[in-house]
Amino acid sequence: MPMLVLLGAFLPPVDALFSTQGIMIALLAAYAGAMWMFLTSAPKVYTIMVSDLDIARQFYEGLLNLPVADVPLHYYYNYEQTLGAAGIDPLYNLSATSSAATATATRATDGLWYQLKKNTQLHVISGASYGPKNRQRHVCFDHDCLENILLRVQSRRLKFKVRRTKPLNFLVKDIENRVIEMAEVAN
Repeated sequence: MPMLVLLGAFLPPVDALFSTQGIMIALLAAYAGAMWMFLTSAPKVYTIMVSDLDIARQFYEGLLNLPVADVPLHYYYNYEQTLGAAGIDPLYNLSATSSAATATATRATDGLWYQLKKNTQLHVISGASYGPKNRQRHVCFDHDCLENILLRVQSRRLKFKVRRTKPLNFLVKDIENRVIEMAEVAN
């Protein structure tokens, strides 16, 4: 009996649980739990900017054999647009062609989506300028992303050449013998 009295001292009265304030607190707690579940289950997304989406599709689907992924739910709410980098070449090539690209806003769901690892996706968007000799260029701000792609290139036994490790920069040849430069942009 003393244990029951002690427990009752810490529990609110039943009428307080069903009051307006009690119901609002319960709803807020349920909402917080649902948001926590949603955010912890959302996949990590790496974004790569490429100079040609069609060639990128051939590379990521054909050579690297990455499975196509669904767009994560949190990207439907213009998450990427809040980063302020849509349409801008991260290698600071602010030529007339890239300034025209900044005038057109791209939606966060545009581009190509691939499953890189179990809870990691790759979002491929256009916006990078061509490299020297009209070389295809894929640029990324995240070192881990390019490291994962390099591991995939090595496991598929594709021809590649690491040019720098910090920031990571390597060349890889695609099926049509085009050179693709994979470059990490140092922040």
